[in-house]
Amino acid sequence: MKHLKTSVLPALKIFLIFTVVCGVIYTAAITGFAQIVFPDKANGSIIEVDGKKYGSELLGQQFIDDTHMWGRIMIIDGETFTNKDGEKTMYGLASNSSPASEDYEKVIAERVAMIEAANPEQKGKQIPVDLVTVSGSGLDPHISLAAAEYQIPRLVRTTGKSEAEIRKIIDKYTDHGFLGYFGETTVNVLKVNLALDGILK
Repeated sequence: MKHLKTSVLPALKIFLIFTVVCGVIYTAAITGFAQIVFPDKANGSIIEVDGKKYGSELLGQQFIDDTHMWGRIMIIDGETFTNKDGEKTMYGLASNSSPASEDYEKVIAERVAMIEAANPEQKGKQIPVDLVTVSGSGLDPHISLAAAEYQIPRLVRTTGKSEAEIRKIIDKYTDHGFLGYFGETTVNVLKVNLALDGILK
């Protein structure tokens, strides 16, 4: 009993105190602070226009039609995952294929053929590597500026917009890195496509 009072009970009190402080008070304070200072980021950076949500600017979406800019290749699993209502949901996966494997080489060749077929104006030009490879997360919402510019001729042909108009849209949704110097220059594919559709201005 003495051991219980001198060791177990004080340890239990400390455990409860830290649980309340770190698990409840700290969490509530940080959540409240985030909601006040940057609510958009705290809630997932959802792109919402006129009350309609189009997705998060932090998560990639798959575009494979000629009138939209294509993002990174996505490996979509639409069979394994279901939501709370039992409906099938799509989920992007990362690739664990070895670059040295024959299967990987075959997959890349197929992707190259697909990109070339969709962009005949760029025949003979090197395809930016991020258009034929999967990102580490499988859900990267960005592509390189080179990958975006590679698709401009197709978008001019299919959207009815001029090259200048499309370049203006791409430039608007290009991130030049921290302070314009640190990090890669990337283009947010979803934002560009929403702008191409006239949803984002």
